[in-house]
Amino acid sequence: MITRLSNLKEYLSKQKTKARLVVGAASDKNVFDAVINAEKTGFIDVILVGDINKIEKILNESDYKNSGIEIIDVKDDYAAGEKAVDLIRSGEAQILMNGQESYQGASMITRPLLEKNSSLIKGKTISHVAVFEMEHYHKLLAVTDVAVNISPDLSTKADIISNAVFLMRRFGIETPKVAVLAAVEVVNERMQATVHAAILSKMAQRGQIKNCIIDGPLAFDNAISAKSAKYKGIESVVSGDVDILLAPDLETAGMLYQSLIMIAKAQVASITVGAVAPVVLTTKLDTPETRLNSILLSACTYI
Repeated sequence: MITRLSNLKEYLSKQKTKARLVVGAASDKNVFDAVINAEKTGFIDVILVGDINKIEKILNESDYKNSGIEIIDVKDDYAAGEKAVDLIRSGEAQILMNGQESYQGASMITRPLLEKNSSLIKGKTISHVAVFEMEHYHKLLAVTDVAVNISPDLSTKADIISNAVFLMRRFGIETPKVAVLAAVEVVNERMQATVHAAILSKMAQRGQIKNCIIDGPLAFDNAISAKSAKYKGIESVVSGDVDILLAPDLETAGMLYQSLIMIAKAQVASITVGAVAPVVLTTKLDTPETRLNSILLSACTYI
C-alpha cells in the first residue's frame, strides 16, 4: 500500500518492470532535469521527441550527453507532439509528458491526444488528479479536477470521480472515500454544486459509481475534519477520513491546489488519467520533487 509519496519508488521496485515515457516537443530544461532524474531511478526509460539540435544543446550544457536517452528528431513542435502521441498509440511508449512547461506546450500533446474520434480515450472523460502529502493530514489526499474540465456537468463529475477512484485504488485503498465539495453542506437548488453532490452520493449508493463511498455536499472544513462535521451535526464516514476531494469546478480546484502547496506546504504528485496512457503535465511552478513524483506516479498507474 502506498501511504506516502516517498513510497512510490518502493512500489515500483517490487514490480520488476519498466515504463517508457515519451516527451513531446522536448525543449524545456526543467522537463529534461525531471526525466533524467526519473531515468536514474531505474524504473523509467525516456524518449525525447523534438528538434535534435535544441535537445542535444540542453543535454550537453547540463552534462547529460552520456544519459543514453533516445532522441527522435522532429523539427516542428506540433509535429513532435503528434509523433509522441503516435508512440503511445502504437504501444511503443506508455507515459506521455509535455516537453514545454506552458499552456501552449501542453497543447502540443493534448490536442492530438484529444482529437475527434481518438482511439486513445478509453473512458468518457479524461481528468487531472493531484495527490497531496501533508504534515497535518493523516494520509494521502487527492484533489480533482485541477487542470482539464473547466465546469463539469453531472455525468462528467461522475467520470472524474471514477478516474480518481481508479488512481487511489492503485495506492491500495480498496474503497476510497469521496467528498463532493460545495460552499455549504446542505442542498440548495440555487447552488448547482450542492444538487450535483446529493445526486452523486445517491449514485454511489445505487452502484452507478463503483468502488467508492461518496458523501456531499460537504464544505471543505467538514470534509477534512470530523470535529468540524460533528460541530455542524453532520454524521458521515467520509468526514475526517476523506481520500478524494471533488471540486465543483476547475477554478475552485486550482485555488485549493495552490493553497495546499503555498500555505500547507504540501508535497504533491499529479497526472491526467482516463486515456490509454497516463499524462504528466508539469508547470514552471512545480518543484523538482513534484516533477519526479508525478512521473513515478504515472508509472504506478501503468505497471
